[in-house]
Amino acid sequence: MLGWVTEPRWLDEHQQRAWRSYLAMNTQLTARLHRQMQADSGLSLADFAVLVELSDRPEERVRVLELAQALQWEKSRLSHHLARMQRRGLVARQDCPDDARGAFIVLTPHGCQAIEHAAPRHVNTVRSLVFDQLTTEEVNALHTIATRVLARLKHDPCAD
Repeated sequence: MLGWVTEPRWLDEHQQRAWRSYLAMNTQLTARLHRQMQADSGLSLADFAVLVELSDRPEERVRVLELAQALQWEKSRLSHHLARMQRRGLVARQDCPDDARGAFIVLTPHGCQAIEHAAPRHVNTVRSLVFDQLTTEEVNALHTIATRVLARLKHDPCAD
């Protein structure tokens, strides 16, 4: 639990270097992945994230609220983005028979083709930019770090 403290616990020099390196890496990696995704497939990383969520589902569909939670997006951001994807034929809305106000977002055949085209190129870029530079031990450490931070975020009492 974070608790309220009057004085911040400043990062020491080692922690500050690691944190700033992480921030720079995250910013630059995301920008590069976005540019590469656009160049390779015409999709944005946000498009790709939605398509991955849908393609990972057995029925290739998901409730809007569930998708917003999975992506950690505000509902309004998701609604606008889905509308753009729908206009491009990547996804479709489908009424929910159990809930008159609810809707499913469904992967269309065009969306399926788009992710099938984008995924191999994306994984090659991720491999080239990240994993080809890391040893097995470093990959294990990265996994451990990410898992711990995600667990902390999940159990954060300040989370919305």
